[in-house]
Amino acid sequence: MKAFIIDRYESSNVVHASEMPEPELREDDVLVQIHAASVNPLDLKIRSGALKLILPYRLPLILGNDLAGVVVRAGARVRRFKPGDEVYTRPEQERIGAFAEYIAVSENALALKPKALNMEDAASIPLVGLTGWQALVEKANLKKGQKVLIHAGSGGVGTFAIQLAKHLGAYVATTTSAANYDWVKRLGADVVIDYKKTDFEAVLHDYDVVLDTQGGATLMKSVRVLKPGGKLISISGPPDPDFARAIGAAWFVRMAMGMLSYRIRKLAKRHQVSYVFLFMRADGEQLRHIAELIGTGAICTVVDKIFPFASTPEALDYVETGRAKGKVVVKVSA
Repeated sequence: MKAFIIDRYESSNVVHASEMPEPELREDDVLVQIHAASVNPLDLKIRSGALKLILPYRLPLILGNDLAGVVVRAGARVRRFKPGDEVYTRPEQERIGAFAEYIAVSENALALKPKALNMEDAASIPLVGLTGWQALVEKANLKKGQKVLIHAGSGGVGTFAIQLAKHLGAYVATTTSAANYDWVKRLGADVVIDYKKTDFEAVLHDYDVVLDTQGGATLMKSVRVLKPGGKLISISGPPDPDFARAIGAAWFVRMAMGMLSYRIRKLAKRHQVSYVFLFMRADGEQLRHIAELIGTGAICTVVDKIFPFASTPEALDYVETGRAKGKVVVKVSA
């Protein structure tokens, strides 16, 4: 099968087309013919090797972290899916490979594609949808009337998280550029801050939750936005010891993560708030809930640009520019 792979880690010019064997099917797997896959900043981090400490992939590696397609074959123990079903998924982290013609996915990571969406729109949802769900529903337990700050509201995670937070009844602030002001307001943001002109921590106070997608200085400043007891949830900040334990990391990796996150954890404790690092996991049941929200119109997809399969490296480069509004999708097959 055709696929786009890396055979060494580097920040650019390493993704190339290759012929790869069709994936082997386990008893609880579903073989999916991929129609569309989306591009995520996570792909860039994997490509560069930035995550090889916690994601020790064997090279060559097919990139791609979420997709939509059609079931071709089901393993002997699969009960919920059959050939011909239209599905969408974020594969389990150790089994990524959406930039290819086929992929084997665990039944538990799979869900039926939202009926209202075409393949390209459906492929844009799994990774950002699960990230938003696990941050705001699982980690934050966001309630009606609470206040949440979502950084980078025009990005893939931001566009989904704003809509989900509004569905949950929260008061939503977000950061973006002035050019995206009206657009993120239409998505549901109550307060929009132009990060180029205004320091968000100077104008926002007593928030219950911050969803950080930026890391660095933005992460550190976000602590001051929260009220005592608030939660700072980051997908870009340093991994914490709880995450290291959850993935069963070796002792030296746990120590490294503890040191990396020491500064932000200490600052959070001083402000009487909690810091949580989130590395989203595959979950078919949550994707089913998200499909229901899409079906009711509570969540809409935001796709910036669709690239042909042959232009997968260019799609990655476009995401790297940081200019995408919403998601970037690769159309793998008709």
